[in-house]
Parts: sequence; structure tokens; C-alpha cells
Amino acid sequence: MAQLAAGVAVITVRDGRDDLGATVSALMSVSLEPPLVLVSLASRGYLCEVLLRQDRWAASLLSSGQAAVASRFATAGRPSARLLVAGTPHHRGEHSGALVVDGGVAALEAETVQVVPAGDHTLFLGRVLAVGYVTPARQPLIRLRGRYRPMSP
Repeated sequence: MAQLAAGVAVITVRDGRDDLGATVSALMSVSLEPPLVLVSLASRGYLCEVLLRQDRWAASLLSSGQAAVASRFATAGRPSARLLVAGTPHHRGEHSGALVVDGGVAALEAETVQVVPAGDHTLFLGRVLAVGYVTPARQPLIRLRGRYRPMSP
């Protein structure tokens, strides 16, 4: 599957006073009516554990200049997302309270409506609550063959 280019996003959730997040390349649109998206997370990850108890989350679809942000959120362990966005423009989503990275190609907030175990991953089907921004002039960041790459215009 490393041969398949995929967009790169950061999934974030607010858990009480803490903020968590992770970089993913398994985020997809499922339906326009109603608007649904799906994200796949490693079942043993802490973000998955938190999303099983917190229904609302955000997805920031990164732009070609945000490979450093993607790398920070791909860090192993459980660093607070507030530390990971330090020095990076961001805001809190109105519906989820989750951190939203600014400067990407798009951002959305979702509410989980279905959870599906799938091998060593868990699929979270989310109803889109809001689209924070869409910036079609920016090029997306993609992951291909294990590396982040800017998409050529």
C-alpha cells in the first residue's frame, strides 16, 4: 500500500484539559449526503483509546509546506498536541474544541457515528459538523513510499 499516494492529515481531539493528535494518511470521504468521513487508526494507539470515549474530533488536511507538522504529530508516545503545534498557527474548532492546524488545504470537525474494528486498526466513521476552511490555492502534502512529498502543481 506504500505505492499508493495518499493525502496527509492531522487528527486531533480534546480530552478534558489535554489535547491529543496524530498524523494519518487513511482519511477519506464516504458520503456527501449526509457528509461523512472515515479515519483509520491503530487500535493500540492512545488516540484510538481517546476517540472511543470522545465523539468529536478535528481533521486538518495538510499542505505541501507542512511536512514538519506531519512529522511532529507522527512522533511515538503521547506528547500533548499543544506542544506539537507550538509555533504553528492554529485555533480551536468551534464544535469539537480540538486543535485545528491553520495553513493546510482544508480542515473539518466531525462527530463519530460508528466505530468498526478492522484487524489491528479501528475505523471511525464521522459525520461532518463543520468545515473550518478550504484553501484550493495550496497544494496538498502527500505520503508515498514512506515519505512526505509535496504534490506538483
